[in-house]
Amino acid sequence: MTIELGVLGAHLRDHQVTPDRAAELEAAGYGTLWLDASPPADLALAERLLDATTRLTVGTSVVNVWTADADTVAASYHRIAAAHPGRFLLGVGIGHREVHTGYASPYDTLVSYLDRLTAAGVPEDRIVLAALGPRMLRLARDRTAGTLPCMSTPEHTRRARAILGPGKLLLPGHFAVVDPDPGRARKLARSAPPGTALQVTNYATNLRRLGYTDDDLADAGSDRLIDALVAHGGPAAVAAGLHAHLDAGADHVGVYPLGEDPVRTLRDVAEAVTGA
Repeated sequence: MTIELGVLGAHLRDHQVTPDRAAELEAAGYGTLWLDASPPADLALAERLLDATTRLTVGTSVVNVWTADADTVAASYHRIAAAHPGRFLLGVGIGHREVHTGYASPYDTLVSYLDRLTAAGVPEDRIVLAALGPRMLRLARDRTAGTLPCMSTPEHTRRARAILGPGKLLLPGHFAVVDPDPGRARKLARSAPPGTALQVTNYATNLRRLGYTDDDLADAGSDRLIDALVAHGGPAAVAAGLHAHLDAGADHVGVYPLGEDPVRTLRDVAEAVTGA
């Protein structure tokens, strides 16, 4: 059974999304709604969002291996897949050493978690990994349907596709705001992720791997780095920034909305992309 993700995905946290908002985003043209920031293992919100929509795919971005028991997640997956076949994708990630006091052996821990999901009958082609570095990308290629990296650039997407090869899902997330004032857009980006997340080890390491320097990472990000992580400007510029991932080999681009009203930002971005 195939899964339809659409070209655009919407990234939202649990406090930002309701069933009505999910239906609104489906009507705006989003193919997938990604639940961010370590949703709990019962995945109850994902089920409610699927109940409220007709064709929207819902995914987790991501279930955190340190906080969500694998057996509970597997049971939740089977419950949701039975009720909404072909409309749920399980994103799994290792989290960050800055957050989890027991963080250790991330690769081996993630492998063990995947083993438990597989043993519980979760199909590999319904799992994607939050992978940034080459080793994790190879794990995504070999054990799952693909990867959903965040805090990434089109150059990372190009490199990730070279590692994944054809036939694996590559679903990068990208920050976006439709605002023609570059100074205002950069200020907004620096006041929240991505600017406030640049010192997170996993992200900083990946950005350095892509050629960004300590100067780029300092003070919530240089203009060069912020512009690489955030699609901003008028509608055409935002659309071009997101399409750059597709041109680099992505199958789909998930949008992280910046601004006080994330759903409005997502609507604006969808209009920009469809009108471009």
